[in-house]
Amino acid sequence: MTISNMWVVLEAADDGFTPTSLELLSHARTIANTVSGVTWGAGAAFAAQAGEYGATTLYTVDVPTNSLPGAAVAAAIAGATLPDLILIPTSYDGRDIAGRLSARLKRPVLTNATNLNAEGHTEHPIFGGTQLVDAHFTTSGIGIVVVRAKSFTATPSGGAPAATTALSVPDLGRRGESSITNRHVEERTGPKLEEAAVVVAGGRGIGEATGFAIVEEIASLLNGAAGASRAIVDAGWVPYSLQVGQTGKTVKPAVYIACGISGATQHMVGMKGSKTIIAINKDPDAPIFQIADLGIVGDVKTVLPALAAVLRARS
Repeated sequence: MTISNMWVVLEAADDGFTPTSLELLSHARTIANTVSGVTWGAGAAFAAQAGEYGATTLYTVDVPTNSLPGAAVAAAIAGATLPDLILIPTSYDGRDIAGRLSARLKRPVLTNATNLNAEGHTEHPIFGGTQLVDAHFTTSGIGIVVVRAKSFTATPSGGAPAATTALSVPDLGRRGESSITNRHVEERTGPKLEEAAVVVAGGRGIGEATGFAIVEEIASLLNGAAGASRAIVDAGWVPYSLQVGQTGKTVKPAVYIACGISGATQHMVGMKGSKTIIAINKDPDAPIFQIADLGIVGDVKTVLPALAAVLRARS
């Protein structure tokens, strides 16, 4: 498969496109001759950012306020002159768009990709990330690829603002009737988990739900974000929004501190790309030590208070 023309679905946040959107856009420009973005809602205002990261054109889709974008965006893309390949972030809206686009175009989707080369081959981790599968499309037509966050690095190229062009949306019928009736904003202080330069994550080793408080305190003292293993999320100690791992968030901070986390493969898939990994665990044979740059063999209930005291004295 030769990729000459590539589109990237760009999701907007309050102040620009999401980090994953910019990661995909940055990688796309290293492969394709022509790169365009597709967005909706607030994204139409970020043509300058789209151009800065490699898009020459920003296609906009009119999605009514408080409507889910999936049906409209997929229909608009399907009705346009299609590119060779479209990259879509792994997110709720991204997966909805991918599924609807696949049904409209009768094309397969490659999901959970972590790499893409110039020949259209993708990589997909399986068995908890212990193995990688190479995949590619074997028939002609548009390729639809859904990519996991933190698979690439978002790097500006200094390009001029992208030219904006509206894509028409056909009559959606009942498919366009879904709407958002309420929004719940996650309460947090400090940086977002997936964007933080420092992540301090707690696992079963913290002992009980109240033990997570010191994980949060250390994260705050380091100007970082608190994360968690699936074990304590499933136990109800912390909300799912803090889960790091294959079924949670993928993080790639400069420093990742794993506190009382044994290192199940599912968890390591979501954080092993961190630049420096520090593990604290009382089990010297814990799998987390196999990928750690620095390991502390000790009970987190003893180590973390001592660490917090040092950090408080320096703040």
